[in-house]
Amino acid sequence: MDESRPTQPARPTRPVRLLHTAAALREEPRGTGARAVVMTMGALHEGHATLIRAARRRVGPQGQVVVTVFVNPLQFGAGEDLDRYPRTLDDDTELAAAAGADVVFAPSVDEVYPGGEPQIRVAAGPMGTLLEGASRPGHFDGVLTVVAKLLHLTAPDLAFYGQKDAQQLAVITRMAADLNFPVEIIGVSTVREEDGLALSSRNRYLSAPERRTALALSAALFAARDRLAAEEALRARAASTGHAAQDRAVALAALGEDRAAADAHAVAYAAAGPPHGPSVARAAARAVLDDAARLEPPLTLDYLALVDPSDFTEIPDSYEGEAILAVAAKVGTTRLIDNIRLDFGAGRSGPAPAHQDGTRTDAAPSDAPATPPPTPQGPLGATR
Repeated sequence: MDESRPTQPARPTRPVRLLHTAAALREEPRGTGARAVVMTMGALHEGHATLIRAARRRVGPQGQVVVTVFVNPLQFGAGEDLDRYPRTLDDDTELAAAAGADVVFAPSVDEVYPGGEPQIRVAAGPMGTLLEGASRPGHFDGVLTVVAKLLHLTAPDLAFYGQKDAQQLAVITRMAADLNFPVEIIGVSTVREEDGLALSSRNRYLSAPERRTALALSAALFAARDRLAAEEALRARAASTGHAAQDRAVALAALGEDRAAADAHAVAYAAAGPPHGPSVARAAARAVLDDAARLEPPLTLDYLALVDPSDFTEIPDSYEGEAILAVAAKVGTTRLIDNIRLDFGAGRSGPAPAHQDGTRTDAAPSDAPATPPPTPQGPLGATR
């Protein structure tokens, strides 16, 4: 089975309209409800279908869902995969229709940039220079420029983006707020394949051995999530036992109950000091990625970062609240990214809930190990 192929939902009762020009899109009746846009670079898969279905649910039968398909040259740097990025418009149109789209807007480069590369662009600011922006200078300026243009061309009430591209979602949300775009930006949870790998158009580039190594990205994130949950469980127990935990540990050790004593010592350690959540999450993820660097083929880490969602700066060990653990790495010639949201504070960590349509999100698949092993076993323009 080709795991890069999307799962096809049931077909709608109305056909999708495929448009190629801004003039044709302006002439398209909007209907009586809200208009939602899902921006993509094509090569659509189940992750995109989830976005389209979410848009369809939100606007209802009287609304309109527009899917843009445009491979944006501005967001590709030198040596990146612009030329080999998959173009599958016929399949994309079919999937978009089946997921509930009304219109597929697939303009040419000349249609979006009629005067050639634009002299005036949208700058992503400080957030755009971190992580993905540091690895790919100018990337987010290209993303925001095309997002701004497509928002003007499609004039939506709502725009849907995947949380897999967390930094992209953050800079788009900030642009819309800072520049007063009259649109609501909505993030939709990451969709994963059965083995935990985040869905991406680039997954199809991976050979079977490369895919086994690539599982380390999601495995590292799940390991951090599970380690954080274990620490918070210890802290919850410590809060209920207090100083008695240390006395119990000493007594058990004296009786030769080593395993029980070790457990009691762990509870006592949790009671004695401040939360260590960020440091243990980083360490758990790093251990998985270090192991994957020794596989064949190896995983080459670009970054592992635990950041504040508001500005994508690294959080301190004393941080409390929601954070994003993000990872980027190469396997062979394919660069992949992934992330998971963690909540730092006693009793608040855990996997994200399933999507309301039943699609698995950031949680590990229910029929797979909580931390899939990294070794063999098993947006507009920017969304991938």
